[in-house]
Amino acid sequence: MSVVLENLTVSYQRHPAVHHVSGEFADGEATAIFGPNGAGKSTLLKAMVGALRPDSGRAVMSHRRADIAYLPQQSEIDRSLPITVEDLVLSGLWHRSGAFGGVGRDGRMRVAEALATVGLSEFARRPIAALSSGQFQRVLFARILVQDARLILLDEPFNAVDAKTTYDLLALVRRWRAEGRTVIAVLHDYEQVHAYFPYTLLMAREVVAWGKTETVLTDANLRRAVERAAHWQDRAPVCRVDGEAA
Repeated sequence: MSVVLENLTVSYQRHPAVHHVSGEFADGEATAIFGPNGAGKSTLLKAMVGALRPDSGRAVMSHRRADIAYLPQQSEIDRSLPITVEDLVLSGLWHRSGAFGGVGRDGRMRVAEALATVGLSEFARRPIAALSSGQFQRVLFARILVQDARLILLDEPFNAVDAKTTYDLLALVRRWRAEGRTVIAVLHDYEQVHAYFPYTLLMAREVVAWGKTETVLTDANLRRAVERAAHWQDRAPVCRVDGEAA
């Protein structure tokens, strides 16, 4: 199953955030989307899942919607909802049971197993509003485990999360790779990318380099990414889509 970007462009108020990005993600592998602040990394991921509408181009995914798990940044999730940890993890089964469908014994066993995997077996009845950032991120990863998706998209999944939680959740990324799932994650930690993500898309609003991590994250490419990001921020050209007159 492939994920292909075809000339994808996304802009805010006519200024480019993602500019003519084309390429294919390695199937069954883990790819990091990496680059300087303001490089368009999260914007690209949101456009891929349909949360943002591209100005031009498209993201082509051969996966069914039920086979795609998307984890946004924690700051975009409303944690004031009066639901328990178990309720949130159970929502990972909605693509099978429907939002109002019943969840049988097998489903609840899967939830229990997922919570055990992320080290939160005793938290099932706790309201999500009472969790720390690290605990909440573990719950969100448990939801992905229950969903059993083949394509997993993560937007800065380790931001503001403690070191122990980060280590444990990166072990899940390694497990998903071993299972042949495709993982695409927006990251800002160079060491995490090198240790856990064999492929990298280096961005500065446009593609700087894309391929195997050891050949992408070179000093020369990283300097080029910083220079391009500064160029975009300084000049901020108006984006014209294909076929539009200058």
